[in-house]
Amino acid sequence: MLARLFPSNVHPAERAARVLLGLGVLSLAFVGPKTPWAYLGLVPIVTGLLGSCPAYTLFGISTCPRKAH
Repeated sequence: MLARLFPSNVHPAERAARVLLGLGVLSLAFVGPKTPWAYLGLVPIVTGLLGSCPAYTLFGISTCPRKAH
């Protein structure tokens, strides 16, 4: 059931980019402007770690490479 809710639809390179971007944005909560908006950086971190993007699922998009059957 979890595979249906959170299908793997994010390419491994994109996952790494999401985590790095999220960490960069999240760091703004501790250094720089120290704004609470920086906690939005948790979203790309979580989607990168899970490998599933809810927006991609909603629109039927997948950046994962196709698996050979």
